[in-house]
Amino acid sequence: MADKLDYIASLGVNAIYFCPVFQSAANHRYHTHDYYQVDPMLGGNAALRHLLDEAHARGIRVVLDGVFNHASRGFFQFNDLLEQGEGSAYRDWFHPSAWPLNAYDESKPANYAAWWGNRALPKFNTDTPAVREFLWDVAEHWIRFGIDGWRLDVPNEIDDDAFWQEFRRRVKAINPDAYIVGEIWGDAHRWLAGDQFDAVMNYHFTRPCLAFLARAPWTTP
Repeated sequence: MADKLDYIASLGVNAIYFCPVFQSAANHRYHTHDYYQVDPMLGGNAALRHLLDEAHARGIRVVLDGVFNHASRGFFQFNDLLEQGEGSAYRDWFHPSAWPLNAYDESKPANYAAWWGNRALPKFNTDTPAVREFLWDVAEHWIRFGIDGWRLDVPNEIDDDAFWQEFRRRVKAINPDAYIVGEIWGDAHRWLAGDQFDAVMNYHFTRPCLAFLARAPWTTP
C-alpha cells in the first residue's frame, strides 16, 4: 500500500479509511482476535507504522475501522469464557444465558448474545466497567500510535450516549483533530450534537444516488 501513496496523493486524496486491520481469522477482519495487533497477513504493527509515516509525509490522514460492538470466538476473553464457563473472570464481558456456551454447534441455538445472531460475533457487555475501559483504551492506544481517526462499526448498537461521549473525550484529548465517523443507517441527529461523533456515513444520501446512477435501464428515476 505504501508504495502506491504517490499515485493516491496525485489524485488529490487527503484521507484513507481502512476496513478492519486487526488480527482476525476472517478475511474481512470484523471477527477481531486482538485489538492491539495489526494482522500479520497485513504486515503487523510495523507495516501500519510505515504506512502512517509515509501517508503523513504526503499530507494524507489514515482512519481505521473500530469494531467495538462485538469481538469474535477467538478473542482471548471470550475464549476464556468458553474454557472456564461460569468460573471465568470474563463472565461479565459478554451476555451468556446458559452453560456451557454453544459457540460452534449450528444444530443448537447460541446461548449468548451475538451480533444479529451470528455466534461467531459475541456481543460485548458494555455495561461492564472493565469492558468500557478496555474499548476506550484501544481507541486511545491507536490514536497515540498515530492514526487520525475512527470509523465506528454499528455504533448505535452500543446504545449508550455516555459511552460514546467518553470515547470522544478520550480520543480528542490525545488528538483534537482526530475524526470520529459513525456507521449510522438511520436518523443521526442524536449522535451529531457535538458530544459524540463528528460525522456519520450518509446512507440517506447514498440510497438515492445508487437508485439514480446504478438503476437498471428500464427503471424510472
